[in-house]
Amino acid sequence: MWEIILHLKRRFLESKFYSRLKPYFTTIFLLVLLFPALLISQTATVKGVVLDEFQRPIPEVSIQSSTNDGTTTNSNGFYLLKIPSNQDIKITFKHISHKIIEITVNLKNGQDFEFNPVMLVNVEQIETVILKGNTRKNVEGVTSISPEILRTIKGAQPGVENILKTLPGVNISNELSTQYSVRGGNFDENLVYVNEIEVYRPFLIRSGNQEGLSFVNTDLVQNVDFSAGGFQAKYGDKISSVLDITYRTPVDFGVRADLSLLGGSIAVETISKDSKFSAITGIRYRDNSLLLGSLETEGAVEPVFMDAQAFMTYRFSDKFHLDFLGNASLNQYNFKPTNRQTNFGTLQNPIALLVFYDGQEKSQYQTLFGALKANYFVNDDLTLKLIASTYHTTEQEYFDILARYRLGEVNTNIGDENLGEVEFSEGIGSQLTHARNDLDALITTIQHNGDYKIDENSTVEWSLKYTHEDFRDRLVEWEVIDSAGFSIRPPNFNIPNNQPYEPFSGPLVAFQNIRATNFVQIDRVQASVQWSKRGYIGNHEVFYNAGVRAHNWTVSGVGLESNTQTVFSPRAQFAIKPNWNKDILFRVAGGLYYQPPFYRELRDSSGIVRPEVKAQQSFHVVLGIEHSFQMWDRPFKLVAEAYYKGLTDVNPYTLENVRIRYRARNNAEAYAYGLDMRLNGEFVPGTESWFSFGYLKTEENIDDRGYIARPTDQRLKFGVLFQDYVPNIPDLKMYLNLVYNTGVPGGSPSYADPYDFQFRLRDYRRADAGFLYDMVNAEKEYSNWKRHFKALSIGFEIYNIFNNQNSITNTWVRDVNSKAQFAIPNFLTPRVFNLRLTAQL
Repeated sequence: MWEIILHLKRRFLESKFYSRLKPYFTTIFLLVLLFPALLISQTATVKGVVLDEFQRPIPEVSIQSSTNDGTTTNSNGFYLLKIPSNQDIKITFKHISHKIIEITVNLKNGQDFEFNPVMLVNVEQIETVILKGNTRKNVEGVTSISPEILRTIKGAQPGVENILKTLPGVNISNELSTQYSVRGGNFDENLVYVNEIEVYRPFLIRSGNQEGLSFVNTDLVQNVDFSAGGFQAKYGDKISSVLDITYRTPVDFGVRADLSLLGGSIAVETISKDSKFSAITGIRYRDNSLLLGSLETEGAVEPVFMDAQAFMTYRFSDKFHLDFLGNASLNQYNFKPTNRQTNFGTLQNPIALLVFYDGQEKSQYQTLFGALKANYFVNDDLTLKLIASTYHTTEQEYFDILARYRLGEVNTNIGDENLGEVEFSEGIGSQLTHARNDLDALITTIQHNGDYKIDENSTVEWSLKYTHEDFRDRLVEWEVIDSAGFSIRPPNFNIPNNQPYEPFSGPLVAFQNIRATNFVQIDRVQASVQWSKRGYIGNHEVFYNAGVRAHNWTVSGVGLESNTQTVFSPRAQFAIKPNWNKDILFRVAGGLYYQPPFYRELRDSSGIVRPEVKAQQSFHVVLGIEHSFQMWDRPFKLVAEAYYKGLTDVNPYTLENVRIRYRARNNAEAYAYGLDMRLNGEFVPGTESWFSFGYLKTEENIDDRGYIARPTDQRLKFGVLFQDYVPNIPDLKMYLNLVYNTGVPGGSPSYADPYDFQFRLRDYRRADAGFLYDMVNAEKEYSNWKRHFKALSIGFEIYNIFNNQNSITNTWVRDVNSKAQFAIPNFLTPRVFNLRLTAQL
């Protein structure tokens, strides 16, 4: 019997049929094995996050299909539902406090469909909604900003920063800049993440005029979360704030375009037929000539900024997704100034500064960024992620500018043909500035993130990250000042000079002269672990979070002695929502926060890199209360936070416009405390607005010389973001973005000792307004050409509507007679009008 079987097998293998079939044998074999599985897995997946009208996740939403398959959303509003494929399936979303949503889908076998519904409040049950104030972001002390507000309210510098400046504790006193300080910190103390990937800002920027676009493209944004202090251990090592951005994953094809006198943008969303691949791509172009052309310094200016971003996702299966985030940007700032006249002084003694320029500035910043993120959903409880990213920037700042100035009295005789001109010169001089600054930075990162859901109420999250930073920097700057024919020497020049009464025989030295070339590498290893739990103490709902971070870094480079340091950062949060009739949440957070030095913090004002610089240390304590209530039958929320920060190993710095120069010495200690309050809600039905107030005091003690105000000591802050519409014409809308900041210390000469010169800039007062008309509204149906648009609006904006004269720095000019110095303010932009057209397909 076995001989017959072996004979038949041998004849079969020698036959022509087998030789023809052999190339396909493996495929046939796999089909045979997989056929039962193919019969079993005729399903598709619907998943997403259920949000309310304020973009907050809604837990415990019941989701039921017409085939009796069902699930509920978790505490983060996430759900996943398996349904039969290749048939019409009706899915119903129900929540006791929100209106029902129903959809019908027909998905292919194995298809993933992402649906993120926004459930509106059920008016009849509004009290239940208001009393529900215990979502994840509430207890974590995170402020969420609606992406629609970001896209609607643009401002002079469009982006998320334009909205951040209206929040308490956030200071932006320069509408040309996207840099912001939080609760007494500086621009370098803020973390920014996009889809869990840390992003960076340019290094050589010295003024808002040179700045281009914010990294965050608002056309691509889905979620914006902001924490002003006391944030969790999963976030990195900075000592001020966290801005956590999430780009959205498309669920359908769409196009959004924006066009104005300041530039334009376009964003395209695509998704494959099987829903496995999706991509959202945005291109932006910005020309600030309209704004910079309104400044007092006249000349030929070419500020052109552009970038392209893409966020792509490929779903290999339900368990494995691969994301790509890419960005390429080019910022160019070319400026050939010709003249400037600034009037200041008093009505009785008006003074003017008249300057004539020769030369030009050419600055360029080119950035390339790419990141891959692999997401592996092991099961419903365990998620593993691997992130690899590279950031490369090449920056150059070249200028040679000769300024010849006259300082004198102004003709105030009305009717005189020389009205407004300088008649009597009190100061005559010139200034020659030169720079050839180049920087090349390459930052490469590999990171693992994970989270494990222990049970329904507790979660563990962890991360491990390695970063290599490579900086190549050349710094060449000098400045020569001539006053009334005499060269001005540096303020620390010790050789006596009694000109013009005695001849000076000492060397001729530039007023400032900085030359340095640095090749620096920094290797970092970071790790974090944190535990979160939600539970009850009696009938009161509570939330716990505790975690710790470790950060080890080594600084090395050409001509540097390698230096290695390690710090540990424990952090914790606790929140309790009492079982009261009123919806009130109490929150306390704190911990030890370190900021290991980045390259800029290692380089002192003379360009020398000091690898021994320690991490700045800050102890945070934040006490918060949140009260959700109903007013005018509409939801409102009042949030108040009191905070204290004690800082040691502080690295002192000077701030000029947006340029930070560190001393690269940990020779100071500091503190900051204050109170932030924000009331937001529907002041106008169907729109979100808020009013903010902040009080801050921050001081530092350098070399035990006593406490003085820090450069970011902004005592009072008021911010308003208000939206409205015409009741009889609801498609006609307006917004008001108003900010009042008291003046911060600054504007003093760069060489001045801060203990001898506590000068404050004038208060920053600015209001921007916009008026938009919706020609196409998504809630209406059209039969003409408008049916091709999902949304179409046209409008105009008024920047600095009250034409306030704000300044960010001063120009210092000497009086020949008294040898006194005058602080001439460098004013920011006056009132400017802009037109805007927005379309969505």
